[in-house]
Formats: sequence, structure tokens, C-alpha cells
Amino acid sequence: MTRLEHITDALRELAATALRTAETIGPQLDIAASMVQETVAAGGTLFFCGNGGSAADAQHMATEYIVRYTRNRAAYPAIALTTDTSLITAAGNDFGFDHIFERQVEALCRPGDLLIIHSTSGNSPNVLLAAAAAHVKGVKVLAFSARDGGALLTIADHSVVIPTERTDRAQELHLNIEHAICDLIEATL
Repeated sequence: MTRLEHITDALRELAATALRTAETIGPQLDIAASMVQETVAAGGTLFFCGNGGSAADAQHMATEYIVRYTRNRAAYPAIALTTDTSLITAAGNDFGFDHIFERQVEALCRPGDLLIIHSTSGNSPNVLLAAAAAHVKGVKVLAFSARDGGALLTIADHSVVIPTERTDRAQELHLNIEHAICDLIEATL
């Protein structure tokens, strides 16, 4: 296989996964968009979290809402719970890594906010504890995952589960979907 074939095969696989996603989970996508749109319209804050590449996606999306996606407009309240290294390391040291997001949700989230969790497995203890803490605070949880949705599927108020076993393809489509939602919000609010 040539380099070019390797790259074009990867693009074709991504396109096939995107098409399968569009054809099989449309209603999930509409509910997710509604949750985000209602939160932003009501002045709530979007809180994002995840681990590894999903942490990068959480930071990316918080930035899109605060700065802009494609249109100049007022900033929307959004916070990535993955960015404060002092807080993360203190919570990790004092309470354990499983509690790094839970402590922040407990301190910062209020009813009317939305916790958006990125977790391709849906099984990371720290995001599961964050979801539980959100519910205690009266905050809805929107999850972006893959495979079978993991334990997060039963804890989140709503889950968008990408039909793939591949972490990279799931993360690529999470961002694509969330960009589309952000674009919709910028166009309608």
C-alpha cells in the first residue's frame, strides 16, 4: 500500500463511519442539539470534560463557544474542566484522579447548566463521578461516547453514541457533530 492509499483509505473509512452515524443516530443528534441550545438560550454555562484526546476535544469546544465558531457574536458561557493544572493536580493528590472533575462540578455547576462529557469508552471513573455530581446539583448531563456507550449511557440524561469501536473515529465525529451544533446555535441565537 502506498502512502497516498493509506491516507485515502483512512478518509474513506471516516466518511463511511460519518454516513453510518448520520443514518443511524439522527434522533440522538437532535436531542443533543436541543440540550445545548436550550442551555445557551437560557444563559446557562456549558461545562466540558474528558480524558486524553477527549480532554483536548473538551477544551476545543469550550473555546468555540467563548471565542466564536464561524460568526462574530457575544461570548457564550463555557468552561473546560480539563485546563486548571493546579486544581487537577491538587484534587488528584488529595482525593485521587477519579475525583478531579467531580470536585469542579460540585463547586461550579448550577441548575440550568449542562455538563458535556467526552468519553469514547463511557467507563472512565472520573467522568462517571462527574455525572453523578452533576445530578446531585440538578445539572443535566450530555455524553459523547462510542462502542456501547459504557456505564455513562445509563447515568447521562442523554448520550450520543458513535457506532464504531475506533476511538479516533469517534473523537473525530464528536467534534464534527459538536461543531455542527455550535454552528446551529450561532445561527439561531
